[in-house]
Amino acid sequence: MTVTTPSETAPPPASDDRPRRARRIGSVLLTALAAVLVLVALTAPAEVVQLEPLAFLRLPVEGLAGAELLLLLRGRARRVAALAGGALLGVLLLLRVTDLGFRSVLVRPFDPVLDGALLGNAVDFLNGSFGRAGGIAAMIGAGLLVVAVPVLLALAVRRLAGLLGEHRRTSARVVAVLTAAWVVCAVLGAQLLPPVPFAARSAASLAWATAEQVPVSIADEREFARQASVDAFRDTPPDQLLGALKGKDVVVAYVESYGRSAVEDPQYAAGVGATLERGDRDLAAAGFGSRSGWLTSPIAGGGSWLAHATFLSGLWIDNQQRYRSLTSSDRLTLTKAFQRGDWRTADVMPGTSAAWPEGAFYGVDRHYDVHALGYRGLNYSWSPMPDQFALSRFQELEYGVPGRGPLMSEVTLTSSHVPWTPVPTMRDWNSLGDGSVYDEEVRAAAPPDVVWSDPARVRDSYRRTIQYSLEALTSWVTHYGDDDLVLIVLGDHQPAPIITGGSPNHDVPISVVTRDRTVLDKVAAWQWQPGLTPATDAPVWRMDAFRDRFLDTFR
Repeated sequence: MTVTTPSETAPPPASDDRPRRARRIGSVLLTALAAVLVLVALTAPAEVVQLEPLAFLRLPVEGLAGAELLLLLRGRARRVAALAGGALLGVLLLLRVTDLGFRSVLVRPFDPVLDGALLGNAVDFLNGSFGRAGGIAAMIGAGLLVVAVPVLLALAVRRLAGLLGEHRRTSARVVAVLTAAWVVCAVLGAQLLPPVPFAARSAASLAWATAEQVPVSIADEREFARQASVDAFRDTPPDQLLGALKGKDVVVAYVESYGRSAVEDPQYAAGVGATLERGDRDLAAAGFGSRSGWLTSPIAGGGSWLAHATFLSGLWIDNQQRYRSLTSSDRLTLTKAFQRGDWRTADVMPGTSAAWPEGAFYGVDRHYDVHALGYRGLNYSWSPMPDQFALSRFQELEYGVPGRGPLMSEVTLTSSHVPWTPVPTMRDWNSLGDGSVYDEEVRAAAPPDVVWSDPARVRDSYRRTIQYSLEALTSWVTHYGDDDLVLIVLGDHQPAPIITGGSPNHDVPISVVTRDRTVLDKVAAWQWQPGLTPATDAPVWRMDAFRDRFLDTFR
């Protein structure tokens, strides 16, 4: 009898193809992910409001042209072209994201030639709003993305190129059909998400617009040099400057993000209007009168220093290159005109923490940054201290100094700077001390990330900070202003689109406040209107027109 063992009678084990199936599924998923990544890069829309899923479900002509090129190439040439094209597509995607960021915050497209210098200001904003650790983490993440996006897209396009090579005949037919479909959709203007066309050419349009912008930006420097060479007041003798203001203390106060929307948009007008009306009553009771109009700022959303430079220099400063050229020139600024006329000049800039060499260009005798103001309380996000504290220190360090001569000062009020939280509250002027009195208020406030999770809450915070800044300023005038005070208060720019709803308007309010009737009579020629609230139809000047108008009026 033959004895069999189990190993002899059992059928041979079936080969386990699970690893092979897993690799096949993984390969399909990886290819699909590569296709999605390329599609997103090719179809990313140009406007923030168009960032909807349907905006990415489009047929990109650049993808079709790229596929046709890759089908013509073979071997190494195809791989090199795929890697180069993918890397270029990654750079365009980074440009698109940056452009969307500029449009959403600064209400203008990104300029690759002129806007690189703004990265440093972005770092300062992140550090101020979210702490140094948060700012560093954000910049590290941005740096990694700058490297990772082109690399990932290069690999993605190479993978898709390999798939085209494996199925050349089928791929050629599909590309031909899709190309015909693109032409038909382009002719018919087909849309899945109005006004975004289904026949996409977003990446090509971006590349073309960028290539066109570069020579324009380079030429702008020459054009600005030509404009800056003309200065009607450069050689004016000091005794012919500002004679009508002799003995006066002139204070220019910038209210951050205080634009026409704060005064006229129904979301803010009731609250801000009530604050302005209350300010009018308080000023009138203290013997002050005011006249108001509008200025058109060169910027919106951010870049306050560009608006300040425009206002003081009489030149249109709408980019960083112009700012650098201006501050390295001998242009006569308003501050420098007062300095030549023997006024002491000072500025209060609580949002500045680093060296500010531009002070010499502007003609500033004494510069007060966050350190010089001596605030010892907790930071109010980007704005280190409340405006009332900054004004109280200005009072102690400059305006209220006994026996001083005439003073010209600039005071930048930063409590209404984005992210508009925490919102300070007014206090007794004698209770501010070193600022530590504010610590409890800061600790109790919601952090910026919580506020910004709700757009309605952001808008409410914006309105409240504008009201606070205006109340702090009018309160300072009624408490400390005298017969020699001439206050010029203006907004620097409109706030970000989350506040304005994307309005292209760049107008900001401006007011002159004083007890001196002769000053108000001279301003009357400007046809500005009584009170702190300019009417809708009040005169509108470009901000760069103010310097010459002011110097002409008070010469």
